[in-house]
Amino acid sequence: MDYVLNLILIIITAIFVNNVVLAQFLGICPFLGVSKKVDTASGMGMAVTAVLLVATIVTFCIQKYVLDVFHLEYLQTIAFILVIAALVQMIEIFLKKTMPALYQALGVFLPLITTNCCILGVAILVIQKEYDLLEGVIYAVGTGLGFLLAMVLFAGLREQLALSRVPKAFEGTPIALVTASLLAMAFMGFSGVDGGLKAVFGL
Repeated sequence: MDYVLNLILIIITAIFVNNVVLAQFLGICPFLGVSKKVDTASGMGMAVTAVLLVATIVTFCIQKYVLDVFHLEYLQTIAFILVIAALVQMIEIFLKKTMPALYQALGVFLPLITTNCCILGVAILVIQKEYDLLEGVIYAVGTGLGFLLAMVLFAGLREQLALSRVPKAFEGTPIALVTASLLAMAFMGFSGVDGGLKAVFGL
């Protein structure tokens, strides 16, 4: 029972308390660059969540059954980068051949994921936090959902800003950065939720 509650706590914390974009500042490039419309932001968020899930499983297995076994832990970063780049390419080819409709929807975003630092960050954090495979998968999914949530909220705000009168000096990137800052401050309201849940469930 405690293990299940711990998994629930991991996913809630990953989505709200330690949001990968708004709290840990990973994946800022797509957050600012692919968030002008809600549909493109949601597509990017879903693609990142899918790649996070697959990449976490593969990198976890490489760490535990290759790097740790042969004492090659110092190669972790470069090994993970190569694996993530290869995974994105394989997923792109797989989608193109088997699910053309989905490829058309996500194909534009898949190449951008190769350079998304939140993928590498999550893969490394799973190892640093000493999660087992299931905890790592839950953490990856939670992080992906947190990324999706941040992207959609930010895109919605930017769509509203496009219809609003903004001072000339703040048009474009400046108002986007101000909006992102306010959104990050809003998410700070979730800080301490994980501690409260631990106290309630006695974890």
